[in-house]
Parts: sequence; structure tokens; C-alpha cells
Amino acid sequence: MAMSSLRAPAARDSAGVDAALLILRVVLGLLILLHGVSKLPPPPEFLITALSARGLPSMLAYGVYLGEIVGPILIIVGIWTRLGALLIVANMIVAVLMAHTGDLFHINKQGGYQLELQAMYLFTAVALTLTGAGRYSVGGRYGPLN
Repeated sequence: MAMSSLRAPAARDSAGVDAALLILRVVLGLLILLHGVSKLPPPPEFLITALSARGLPSMLAYGVYLGEIVGPILIIVGIWTRLGALLIVANMIVAVLMAHTGDLFHINKQGGYQLELQAMYLFTAVALTLTGAGRYSVGGRYGPLN
């Protein structure tokens, strides 16, 4: 059976997908991690105030460290990647609900979606939750930690 010239060999596809997953993991992880490191050591006062205004315990503000420090480190290294990405997904949903609900259906001055950065973080994390880390990770493509 002849192979289409438009289709690359399967092994090559796999290497490309694994390389793409590595790039997605490292970029998302580093960008989110920078947000988390900027909130060290105590949770920012604006988070505590926002939680209190909604009648939620201020202790929940510490959850930002799960989604912005623990999750990114897990996906950068490539262990428990799906869990790390899921932490980022939860963090982004809470961030949008706490600080950006008024912007959900708005366009910015440049004509783009007002929450495009938040959406990119959220849906990249969703994609990594679905795919895992890939071969270029500590956990390996099918490793028990991936």
C-alpha cells in the first residue's frame, strides 16, 4: 500500500507531538510560575479582600500557590502533568470568576478578546490535562507519574 506524500511517518509524528508538548509545558509553566512567585511570601491582600467580600474564608487565598507554583513546577518537570495542568485550570477559572467576570464578553481596544491571556492559559492547561506530558518528561510518555 502506497503512503501519501502528504503524510509523514508515524515515528516522526510522534516526535513532533512530543516536542510540541514539551514547548507547551515549559512555556505555560514558566509564564504561570512568574505570577505565582510574585505573590510570595503571603497571599496578596487583594485576594484575601476579594474572598472576604464574597463570604469565603480568607484561607482559600493560599490555593493560588497550588495553581501558580505547584502546578507549573509539575508540568515543567513532567511529573503528574495532568494533575499540575488541572491545578492551573482550576486556578484560571477561579481567577476569571473572582476578577474578570465583567470582561467575559468584551473586546479590547485593539480588537482582541479582553481575556485572551487568561483564555490562552486556561485552554493550554486544558489541552495538557487531556494529553499529558509526552515523551520528553521525567514521567515519560506512559510513565506512572505522567
